[in-house]
Amino acid sequence: MQRTKPPFRADHVGSLLRPAALKEAREKRAKGEITADELKAVEDREIKDAIGKQEAAGLQSITDGEFRRSWWHLDFLWGLDGVEKTVMETGIAFAGTRTRNEGTKVTGKIGFSGHPMIEHFKFVEKHTKRTPKITIPAPSALYGRPVGTPIDKTVYPKLDTLFDDLGQAYKKAVRAFADAGCRYLQLDEVFIAMLCDPKYRQQMKDRGDDPQALGPLYGELINIAMSDIPSDMTVTMHLCRGNYKSTYMGTGGYEAEQEVLFDKIKVHGYFMEYDTDRAGGFEPLRRLQKGRCAVLGLVTTKTGTLESKDAIKRRIEEAAKFTDLEQLCLSPQCGFASTEEGNILAEDEQWAKLRMIGEVAQEVWGT
Repeated sequence: MQRTKPPFRADHVGSLLRPAALKEAREKRAKGEITADELKAVEDREIKDAIGKQEAAGLQSITDGEFRRSWWHLDFLWGLDGVEKTVMETGIAFAGTRTRNEGTKVTGKIGFSGHPMIEHFKFVEKHTKRTPKITIPAPSALYGRPVGTPIDKTVYPKLDTLFDDLGQAYKKAVRAFADAGCRYLQLDEVFIAMLCDPKYRQQMKDRGDDPQALGPLYGELINIAMSDIPSDMTVTMHLCRGNYKSTYMGTGGYEAEQEVLFDKIKVHGYFMEYDTDRAGGFEPLRRLQKGRCAVLGLVTTKTGTLESKDAIKRRIEEAAKFTDLEQLCLSPQCGFASTEEGNILAEDEQWAKLRMIGEVAQEVWGT
């Protein structure tokens, strides 16, 4: 059966490989060789082209590919009141590599008084007749990285107050997107998924946190973030265990946090990483409540090899043993470029995967 509202049978997480012209322009801007307006002109042109390619691939949800960002999360967080950019001693450890060493620090009272990404959404909305979608990090992104976030203790002597302000800032942000016309917003939630990894839980314990308490806390922040949305707005969450230059950060099935994910959090749908056995089995889908969707991330963005349609269909059938087929959709497991570096595959391979997702969705659900 076709879905007329998001998430769609054939959907995607949001980020796309940055075209060479965009990478070149960003490098020139960093060196001061072009102006901000000149960079924006390149971004506008490349985003319009990406919108056309998404539509041609058959997608109903359309993003800007996160072309105006460097990171999936930091660019948004840097735009909140009281949050500033910082340079860390080292980047975050991924399998066989480390990220760039940029991060956040809390220097003032966290709040929301506007954000450049509101205009980023409006640009997409203006240039597509399909459903424009904005992706922003879930609130946990400020606190959950394995390298602790520096917090000015004179501003926040107690973490409870920081989380209260963070939740309210997100509530205002989500409402601001809604007021700008957004009816499809995705919260990218890495750190609840990471809590399914025993090694990560130990990291958090070693730094003085209680991993048992973090999942419920992050879930409550999501509920607060979406507590003032209009009735016709869809909020989904994307779950993954890291995606940087085709590598990953964690491993572990969803069982460890399934109660938080499916019973506590009030989102309308879940984009769930399922391209490898690092994410475990489909059994947690038993807890998927009626009226909600799980978007199965069965197609990997980490390699250019195109999956077999039959293999994907078999996986969908396997998942449907634990929940109703009508509550399932299909997507890649993550974005193609969670950071501007992108994953290790070619643009034509990216578009082939997105087209294939649409074809499989049509064959499975008659979309």
